[in-house]
Amino acid sequence: MKPDYKNWMPRGMVDTAFAATAVFFLLFLVFGVSGLIKPGALKTVLFVIFLLGTIIGLVASVWMTLMYRAFSYNGKRKLSKQVIEGIAAYVSLPEGGKGLDVGCGSGALTIACAKRNPGAAFIGIDRWGKEYASYNKPLCESNAKAEGVTNVKFMRGNAVKLGFSDETFDAVVSNYVYHNIPGDRQAYLLETLRTLKKGGRFAIHDTFSKAKYGDMQAFIKKLKEMGYAEIRLNSTTEGLFMKKGESGWMGLSNSALLTGIK
Repeated sequence: MKPDYKNWMPRGMVDTAFAATAVFFLLFLVFGVSGLIKPGALKTVLFVIFLLGTIIGLVASVWMTLMYRAFSYNGKRKLSKQVIEGIAAYVSLPEGGKGLDVGCGSGALTIACAKRNPGAAFIGIDRWGKEYASYNKPLCESNAKAEGVTNVKFMRGNAVKLGFSDETFDAVVSNYVYHNIPGDRQAYLLETLRTLKKGGRFAIHDTFSKAKYGDMQAFIKKLKEMGYAEIRLNSTTEGLFMKKGESGWMGLSNSALLTGIK
């Protein structure tokens, strides 16, 4: 039995993009090229619309295919695996410690952290929304079983308001989650860090663009004023997880790893 961590670029989206492109191309041939419609303004408009739709669809389909191949756990690049293991490498818990993975998806990061810390326990939480229908709690549990990992637990939760008391965990981690949630992302980070014990570590990977997060340097300054230490916001696009050119065409150029100690 092998784990199935899915793909950050769902195959269904790739197939849908190609199907939509095929439809646009067919419409282009029928209404823009064939003699079904007599030459004139209408035919010219349809020609342009369906040709643009075909071109845009083809570009999107190729981009999605490249993303799918890069993220695949079974492919050559295995970017997803590299990112997950890279984040997990920052987590070291004491015997009997507890860790939290916010937005666990298919359970990959939760399980990776648990494997590195067999004497600790990890909880993975996710809302498992409709937009990620292939991710769910049974899938996470199945993956943990396939990996032979027993020091994990998965439960439904929401990063906006976590159902845990202050200072519950020795470590908190997350990967590409908060940018997907509309609203005040800095507030969501503080909500996650609220559950971290004094002396606990955090490692949060996301696309920290100013448009999504606002001024992260001001946020880091705020954390320092709150007593957090060793805070780093390191770009993961300059060789840590991916190369700059690669992150550019993927749309992940603002990816960075936020780490520190409470």
